[in-house]
Amino acid sequence: MDSNPSHYLTIFIFSLVIFLYPFANAQLDYGFYRMSCPNLFMIVKNGVREALKNDNRMAASLLRLHFHDCFGCDGSVLLDDTESFKGEKNAFPNRNSVRGFEVIDKIKVDVEAACPSAVSCVDILAIAAREAVAQSGGPFWYVPCGRRDGFTASEKAANEQLPSPIEPLENITAKFVAKGLDLKDVVVLSGAHTIGYAQCFTFKGRLFDFKGSGKPDPTLDSLLLSYLRTTCPNVDKSNNKLNPLDSTTTYMFDNAYYKNLVSNSGLLESDQALMGDPRTAWIVNSYSMYPFLFYQDFGASMVKLGSIGVLTGQVGEIRKKCGSVN
Repeated sequence: MDSNPSHYLTIFIFSLVIFLYPFANAQLDYGFYRMSCPNLFMIVKNGVREALKNDNRMAASLLRLHFHDCFGCDGSVLLDDTESFKGEKNAFPNRNSVRGFEVIDKIKVDVEAACPSAVSCVDILAIAAREAVAQSGGPFWYVPCGRRDGFTASEKAANEQLPSPIEPLENITAKFVAKGLDLKDVVVLSGAHTIGYAQCFTFKGRLFDFKGSGKPDPTLDSLLLSYLRTTCPNVDKSNNKLNPLDSTTTYMFDNAYYKNLVSNSGLLESDQALMGDPRTAWIVNSYSMYPFLFYQDFGASMVKLGSIGVLTGQVGEIRKKCGSVN
């Protein structure tokens, strides 16, 4: 056996590099803007920091905005409706819930001032999502770039392809797999619910009429059930009220989400279902005990997510304004 300390140091450094630079789509490049916009990452970082100062919910919103764009990462979620297409902003998974457009628009203005017509809106969104996580105490990962903005959007596609919090785990997994992700990605990307809020209608069925039984979800922690019934009473006017997805550390990106699932305190049925399936429960348990493992895997899965359906090279465009094509 090799007892040379330098040998183990080399292995450690190599492993660290693999963590910091997860494998990405070969069409994307970690140094894509090195020459054309060297200050890009600092501009985005500052823009996100300013947004979080004004609204502590914005970290979760930017992360969700990127996720909802990246079942085909082309900036389509940012487009407003036009005469030729109905966009994604009013699709069921996005209506009255997806937000943060003005933050991306503001960052885009700053980026255009520094690097005119060089950086796509979809790349700005991908970097902003990373910053939202990192500035909330979560992991940092390197974002490969080179995505170009698409020319259209589809409300119908968003309705059909985006996972819903009221869907069974099998349906959600199938939608991930259809995009080249896997069951592990489902579990690790669900960990984004360690920050942010959900509207009452997305989980109210668990409180009063679980699967048509007229009774609450028997797996839901009794103390949490009592609390949620007071904040989300069984009346229609409470449907859009907000509750934190993780009430223990609502604005901190950590592994408390998984600890909550282990103690039957997941807010959404689709989240708690991860503990009801042995294929995913062991991953949840691992992340609840080892936050570094969650952070490492989250960065890698975000790179995979950000590589779905990208437009590169001469395909697509660099939008001057994120809400409309040039």
